[in-house]
Amino acid sequence: MIDKERLAKQLKVYVVTDERDNGEELLPILDAAIVGGATAIQLRRKQELGRRFVELGKSIRRLTRERGVLFFVNDRVDVAYVVDADGVHIGQDDMNISDARSLLGPDKIIGVSAETVQEAVEAEQSGADYLGVGAVYTTLSKPDAGYTGLSGLREIVQAVRIPVVAIGGITAANAAEPLAAGACGVAVVSAVMSAQSPQQAVREFVRLTSASTER
Repeated sequence: MIDKERLAKQLKVYVVTDERDNGEELLPILDAAIVGGATAIQLRRKQELGRRFVELGKSIRRLTRERGVLFFVNDRVDVAYVVDADGVHIGQDDMNISDARSLLGPDKIIGVSAETVQEAVEAEQSGADYLGVGAVYTTLSKPDAGYTGLSGLREIVQAVRIPVVAIGGITAANAAEPLAAGACGVAVVSAVMSAQSPQQAVREFVRLTSASTER
């Protein structure tokens, strides 16, 4: 069984790769993010298929395993299984949670995207280990994402017992707000992947999440 309290600590600074990034530059960016203190990495590649996706996943798996950082694959349960990721993050329209669990086994982590209290509660009841909730703010990296806002985030945190990670338009300038609303951590895309210094960008998020924990 997944230790939810420990998991919450491991999800504090959750870096999600950007569809627009250059694949050849991805590993150095993620390496810098991990040096800066990232606690989890998610490989998100909606347009990437086949062997290249798997090879990229294996490279990131080696990097994260060396550093003791969680590694998730977005959507693709099959790729998560093949590369031995720590888990998978699935959306409302992806494979259902019970099937994902059957494929990955009891020790892998399953995260689920949720925009509403109903989606969040249903995901928890179906066996999700954590929730990615948003969009908290408008976001360019996923312009079609539904809008949850801070009030919706707060309602979801109060409705479930599993860790909740806030996502969507989060920057160092606004990250304190979703943390104050009860999120255990923040998932960031452009604020790290497009930063001039990913290492410094992550360090600022680490500072903010640490300050939130101390309050």
